[in-house]
Amino acid sequence: MGFLTDFARIWLTRSLKPFRFTNVYDDFLPYQDTEKLGLYVHIPFCESICGFCPYCKTLYNKDAADRYIDALLQEIDIVGSMNQGKKDVTSLYFGGGSPALVADNIQRIISRLRKYFIIEEGIGLELHPQDVTEKTLSVLKQAGVTKISIGIQSFQRESLDVLGRKNVDFEGMFRALSAAAFETVSMDFIFALPGQTIDILKADIEMAFNNGANHIAVYPFIDFTFTKRRFPKMPEGQKKSLLYQLVKYCEEQGYIRDSIWTFSKDGISKYSSMTRENFLGFGCSATTLLKDQFKTNTFDVQRYIERIEKRKLPTALTLKFTVRQRMVYYLFWTAYTMRVNSGGFNSFFDLSLENCYGLELWAARLFGWIRKQDDDYIMTMRGSYYYHYFEHFYTLSYIDRMWRLMRNEAFPKSLTIR
Repeated sequence: MGFLTDFARIWLTRSLKPFRFTNVYDDFLPYQDTEKLGLYVHIPFCESICGFCPYCKTLYNKDAADRYIDALLQEIDIVGSMNQGKKDVTSLYFGGGSPALVADNIQRIISRLRKYFIIEEGIGLELHPQDVTEKTLSVLKQAGVTKISIGIQSFQRESLDVLGRKNVDFEGMFRALSAAAFETVSMDFIFALPGQTIDILKADIEMAFNNGANHIAVYPFIDFTFTKRRFPKMPEGQKKSLLYQLVKYCEEQGYIRDSIWTFSKDGISKYSSMTRENFLGFGCSATTLLKDQFKTNTFDVQRYIERIEKRKLPTALTLKFTVRQRMVYYLFWTAYTMRVNSGGFNSFFDLSLENCYGLELWAARLFGWIRKQDDDYIMTMRGSYYYHYFEHFYTLSYIDRMWRLMRNEAFPKSLTIR
């Protein structure tokens, strides 16, 4: 695993230099001239903690949540006031945790962001199934939320038992969805669970699309070292076969694949907080990606609040990119959409994609991983599997190491990933 990611890093960055994150950060974020900038807000509170979930979260407490929201609004003021006038941004996404636990504060947060930003493409928010009620959806819609993503994981009791999920009133959830109209209703599922077959996945997909969803995401289970897995992992060959069957089934049904793991029922509805060239993150554990740097906020809720109360950014670690390192970030997350546009790359870096990575593109076409169509390099079915395969190693070598460290230290001194 280490050899694969080390080789890829050295080859693609054309350097032995590792990714080195430090606790030195800028008090001023240079996002003013950034194009295609997105916004992300993290709400870390949950009613109960799911053992399989790797994200930054803590048990809900109203007093702690109220203090957190106050600090979050202050962080928005700190960052937003760095720009003269209002900045155009593509979108806004709320993740967690369970943002619906602070539903009554979502409008306050959105209003504060709109003081500094013009949101062009809509506002998305993640929901736990138990939070999908008519009352909550009404509050969110009035606040300006236009897209929702519901973390179903599975409708099958056997799969939910494997994940340690409690019983959910799905019929009540369906009734609530039928009473509220959102631009996108996405439902998330996990595949590669023990005993899972294509028939089980088909049942989940059709249950979603027949009951209010117009978009789905089907993610493979990733075994983070700091989460609790109570079941054996699916063999890689079986997982590959299941992925191929899943994609083939969705294509046969006329569903449009709009990223590695997502499918749209109508070809229009989309939900993705990941595929942004640049973004500003607010809240504990939120990340910011700009042209020359990547930074992540502390995972510690209390220390986050304390830092904000001192009118300081809650930055824990920062990576200052070399040009080639930034290219790797750009290509990895852009490829998540199943295509890379050479014109977009050229515009972002003022360099030619073919001149920078011509050999890699030639090899990928030779192996049948991509095909070229006009200005786009489009990932094939075979390529999507190997993207997933590499993403798995990347997640465990990079994201797992960073998140494990951040869970244990509020403000680490540094992190070097070779």
